[in-house]
Amino acid sequence: MNKTIESIKKYVRAANYLTAAQIYLQDNFLLKRPLAFGDIKPRLLGHWGTCPGINFIYANLNHLIKKHRLPTLFVLGPGHGFPALQANLFLEGTLQKFYPDAERNEKGIAHICENFSWPYGFPSHSNPGAPGVILEGGELGYALATAYGAALDNPDLLVACVVGDGEAETGPTAAAWHLNKFIDPKNNGAVLPILHLNGYKISGPTIFGRMSDKELRMLFSGYGYRPIIVSGKNIYREMIGALETSRRLIKEAKKNGRGRAPMIILKTPKGWTGIKKLRGEKIEDNCLSHQVVATNAKSDAAELKAVEAWLKSYCFNELFDAKDGFAEEINGLVPPAKLRMGENKRAYGGEILRDLILPEPEKFAEDASVPGTVGSSSMRRAGLYLKDVFRLNAKNKNFRLMSPDETYSNKLDAVFGVTKRAFVWPLKPWDKDIAPDGRVIEILSEHSLQGLTQGYLLTGRHAVFASYEAFIQIVGSMADQYAKFLKVAREIPWRKEISSLNYILTSSGWRQEHNGFSHQNPGFIGDMLEKRGCFINVYFPPDGNSTLVVLDHCLRSKNEINVIVAGKTLEPRWLTIAEARRELARGLMIWDFAGNKNPDIVFAGIGDYMTKEALAAIDYLKRVLPKTRVRFVNVMKLSALGGIGDADCRPPVDFNKYFTADKPVIFNFHGSPETLESMLTGQKNPARFSVHGYIENGSTTTPFDMHVRNETSRYHLAIEALRRLSASGRLAEKKSSSLIKELEEKLRGHAEYIKKYGVDPEEIENWAWKRTE
Repeated sequence: MNKTIESIKKYVRAANYLTAAQIYLQDNFLLKRPLAFGDIKPRLLGHWGTCPGINFIYANLNHLIKKHRLPTLFVLGPGHGFPALQANLFLEGTLQKFYPDAERNEKGIAHICENFSWPYGFPSHSNPGAPGVILEGGELGYALATAYGAALDNPDLLVACVVGDGEAETGPTAAAWHLNKFIDPKNNGAVLPILHLNGYKISGPTIFGRMSDKELRMLFSGYGYRPIIVSGKNIYREMIGALETSRRLIKEAKKNGRGRAPMIILKTPKGWTGIKKLRGEKIEDNCLSHQVVATNAKSDAAELKAVEAWLKSYCFNELFDAKDGFAEEINGLVPPAKLRMGENKRAYGGEILRDLILPEPEKFAEDASVPGTVGSSSMRRAGLYLKDVFRLNAKNKNFRLMSPDETYSNKLDAVFGVTKRAFVWPLKPWDKDIAPDGRVIEILSEHSLQGLTQGYLLTGRHAVFASYEAFIQIVGSMADQYAKFLKVAREIPWRKEISSLNYILTSSGWRQEHNGFSHQNPGFIGDMLEKRGCFINVYFPPDGNSTLVVLDHCLRSKNEINVIVAGKTLEPRWLTIAEARRELARGLMIWDFAGNKNPDIVFAGIGDYMTKEALAAIDYLKRVLPKTRVRFVNVMKLSALGGIGDADCRPPVDFNKYFTADKPVIFNFHGSPETLESMLTGQKNPARFSVHGYIENGSTTTPFDMHVRNETSRYHLAIEALRRLSASGRLAEKKSSSLIKELEEKLRGHAEYIKKYGVDPEEIENWAWKRTE
């Protein structure tokens, strides 16, 4: 044991030295001469405080991995501790495999130091360019959920997840502790959370750092864990024992199918082994060691001396020789290549990714030979399709559905014909569709579900995340971080293909009139489309058949983020499967059954409910103005109109072929008008476009009144059309004014009707497309 401890101590000393050297040094990397101002980088960037604890954890995990040949994935929550992770990737030889200049010699040490936090070098935070990383490390809170996602359906895998005590204060982490209740130990890998308590955030103490050991044990025991506290003078010996105990508990739980999951609570001083005091202020074991210590080391002699003494305290010359390399004890602690955490194959996609076996959409199609036939629920179609996806891939165990307590509500419950909702805690006799090995995970934490999905996808599997449209906004920032990760990963050659992140947004605000204003928010659409790059797609299938085609397409795609926006209520059928495929291929299509050639005016519908209202407006116009020539364009893939601020995303679509070169165009859009208006920027004669969409008006009301309040109703669209036709000289002003007055009266009458009866009039509820020209 003592020999092992000494080897680990040497490894940690080497890692600590390399960590600090990356932050400070641009020369004199082995301190062959006294440290001078010129050896210090002109800008000192990075975070020191958490790094010594990370190095301590990594070294001890290496010992466990090598001793038991234990495949382990390392998930680092405090991504600002990246110089420590980079030091370990360097020490184990993984970094050199992907960055040949990072050799395990003096030249390689110079390379990682010169390039850390340097323009076009290595970033300051954990990132996709770092081998083995599956988490963008800047925004805190997502490590634990991501780790649990990686462990799902990976029964032989240990996921060691470091959670900083600052990160532990975040809402996403608070919910993620409960994900142990969804992990059946027999069929899944194990997550070993390591809560690293160094006591401080940037400028003050952490909550967890000031809790007593008793309070910590009670809290995490209540969460269902077996907490093991590691601290004090014998911390090295205790950590070895804690990891061995954790491994034993994990093995027992896997054998028995149940048992409390272990977690380690590691207590180390902030900035451990670093500068103790500087200018009379306490540095180590205080918030002042969080980022760069001695920030004036390039110009202040006292601070330079403090940094030099600190670096020399590691006696790196005893651990590394320019001729012979690292000491035998350090090399002996490094696991074989295939077992190194930085080289875990599950972090790289490609060979570990097995394509889904997918059913043909035709199997679940509805008869749409007569456009407008009522009786299609897009989510009912999707549920049947996903049921078959689960069935066909049952043996491979590589598909999951994530939903925040909404699978039934979102009408996707057909999946429960072949699987259940996962839950490993006690069940009641009346609990329905719940089992330990269920493949649907429901937890009322969108952050947890996003993290699970990311971890699952980045380790080579497939998933769908279905949510109420309004509440997917909760993970907006998290989705943004994932988009950043994916954007960079797509440019790194050794990051191979992974399946796309597929969202289903349903229970949209247009049919959340019963739940009110809080449930009415399509903002996620615009947020995602604002991202640069051509890998983010938003789809608006107008009916059940097109939803099947879009879902099939998204589940086959790779390295993208797909957002499918579709309703769950019974609505008209418009397209056959063949027609839906043709439209999806282009992103948009002229619906000949709904219009004329050489139109006087063009309507465009984007979204199922918007399409219905636009067609109802056309139906009205053709009844009152039978000679008016109208065209209807349906947009299924929003990027068919071009990207927001990203010209590279504009497809080779002849815009005027669909929308004419000079006729008025009225868009009825599911989301905010501003989102679509920005996409139309650059088109000639923009004054001919008008966009109707969600303008933040809502309440508990009727479905049609949602359209009235937001001016997306058939009446508002028809009024707009009449004004445009009159302005272009295609309709007499007197006739236009007369019809507009009639429609405005209908709007006033509608308001009175719903106030009296509480429901929409029959002419609205029973409207159906009847035109057969």
